[in-house]
Amino acid sequence: TTKLILLDSLLQEMGENESGSSVDIYRDTPVRFLGYANEVGEAFRALVHVRWVRLSYVVASGYVLADTQDKAGKELKNGAAMSKVGIAAMDTLVWQAFASVIVPGFFINRLCAASLFGLAKALPTVAESSRKWAVTGIGLGSIPFIIHPIDNLVHKVMDNTTRKWIGP
Repeated sequence: TTKLILLDSLLQEMGENESGSSVDIYRDTPVRFLGYANEVGEAFRALVHVRWVRLSYVVASGYVLADTQDKAGKELKNGAAMSKVGIAAMDTLVWQAFASVIVPGFFINRLCAASLFGLAKALPTVAESSRKWAVTGIGLGSIPFIIHPIDNLVHKVMDNTTRKWIGP
């Protein structure tokens, strides 16, 4: 119990900046990088055992669930009705699942697979290990460029589907 109390107070401290205004630790701090773990795992897929890629999905999924709990917990703490708590949880879970795990993981996976195939065809004399390292570099290098377009895409899709259906 003492450890949980300390963890809760640490998270509350992290949730405020110097001026006392609210900071979303899951979106405005380096904790956000945990959501990119599966993209890093996919970039390294050609070089590491699949168990490490799967572990990266566990880390990213844990981040998604923690953010979902955080958003629902904030609604509950603010005295919101259970339906509003459920909507906040569902919206966060769906958005994070698609924007942090499913879409970017699929994109990096396919980009790296296509890059490895293309490099094998274009540079067959280059050692396979060198091509795999190049593919990992391509995958890692693409991450900063795909984050915002994917986030915006997921927002637009959800604004026109789930958010219309469940309301504000």
